[in-house]
Amino acid sequence: MTALRITACHECDLLQRLPSLPPGGTARCPRCGALLHRRRVDSLQRALALTLAGMMLFLVANSFPFLGFRLQAQVQETILVTGIYKLYSQGLAGLATLVLLTTVLFPAAQLAGLLYILVPLKLHRSPPGMAGVYRVVRALQPWSMMEVFMLGILVALVKLAKMATILPGISLFAFMALIFALAGVSAVLDPEGVWERISPRP
Repeated sequence: MTALRITACHECDLLQRLPSLPPGGTARCPRCGALLHRRRVDSLQRALALTLAGMMLFLVANSFPFLGFRLQAQVQETILVTGIYKLYSQGLAGLATLVLLTTVLFPAAQLAGLLYILVPLKLHRSPPGMAGVYRVVRALQPWSMMEVFMLGILVALVKLAKMATILPGISLFAFMALIFALAGVSAVLDPEGVWERISPRP
């Protein structure tokens, strides 16, 4: 028997039952034609590959020099957390905490949670607490603001380039690639497919 679920259209609020869709299939509202759901192809495998890549990029971004500044004969290198420490040491504890959460801790928790979900699903296993972990991952997604942090860095680099020579480090490129990796996970991962695997509908 085909599994059905009840959902409301986000455009016209029409309640309707949606069947399980084949890979690549879409469901639209019969009243207004709004897209209700799209079943992504190879969602689990592609999301897992991007998550593994994102975890490696995250480790690189937090382990190697992020930026270097050359002023005459002196070269000073910084890592990602150096800016957070500088903010804290200047009395901006609230801003330092916000940057730490949105650029380091929340992305790390998101990647770890995705691995906790996707690896067992790939192996057809169900570790405890999968549903709760996935809810946390979904809740943390809007708070991962690495692209905002990267935009602020680019603006600062434009001003600092007049004072010293900027030496981009390997962590800077890893951080930029990590932004695209996490965006790719959000694009390819099918939340409905994950929920169906975690809590199959009768």
